[in-house]
Amino acid sequence: MAPVFDFAATEAGLTDILKLVRRLLPGDRIELGVLAAIFVGAAAALCFGLLTSEMVEGETQAFDKAVLLAFRNPANLADPVGPPWLVDAVRDVTSLGSTALLTLIVIASAGYLLLDDKRASALLLLVSVIGGSLLSQAMKAAFGRTRPDIVPHLMTETSLSFPSGHAMNSAVLYLTLGALLARAQDGRRQQAYVFGVALFVAFVVGLSRVYLGVHWPTDVLAGWSVGAAWAMGCVLAATWLERRRG
Repeated sequence: MAPVFDFAATEAGLTDILKLVRRLLPGDRIELGVLAAIFVGAAAALCFGLLTSEMVEGETQAFDKAVLLAFRNPANLADPVGPPWLVDAVRDVTSLGSTALLTLIVIASAGYLLLDDKRASALLLLVSVIGGSLLSQAMKAAFGRTRPDIVPHLMTETSLSFPSGHAMNSAVLYLTLGALLARAQDGRRQQAYVFGVALFVAFVVGLSRVYLGVHWPTDVLAGWSVGAAWAMGCVLAATWLERRRG
């Protein structure tokens, strides 16, 4: 019986990947952040492809319904689980992924980077966020999935559902900012902390969309996945250009 894992082939494959990275990103050593960006981006893109395939085939309906209903009182679907103040708190959290707030954060961050004479980083931030937003709108129109109708919405939303724009755009912005801030840190613990905070903010924004009943869970999972893949792709492209110029 053949072994489940071929460790020799796996090691050879990893070696080939490292050689490719060294060719694309020349330098004395491969930064841990570069490898992390490649791994996160590739894994996120794979997750998005799998989710999209399952969603189109209707295989996610049972999961989506079960998760949405888990956040509601079975006797009254208009009543979410948790204390009364939690709904207002979740609405505040979801605003971290709103277009208005994200625009303010982008303007403030890009302005600071320009004042600090980091034009390339400011350009990366703008390209990442604007490109991600356009991609989100295009994908919503392409898939045409409607919002959940099995529970009452706890806030008004009228756009299409897949992927979640809040989840995707927050992942794009906060992960791009996290990557930029992490690169400015010397210690690995500090880098991990900064990027961890970015991941946490993107996570709670996406989770808030399901709690409020305005997105199917797979909308949010898809938004996280494609947002992370896009952000990491932009970071890697910027790193490649920086190395080429150097």
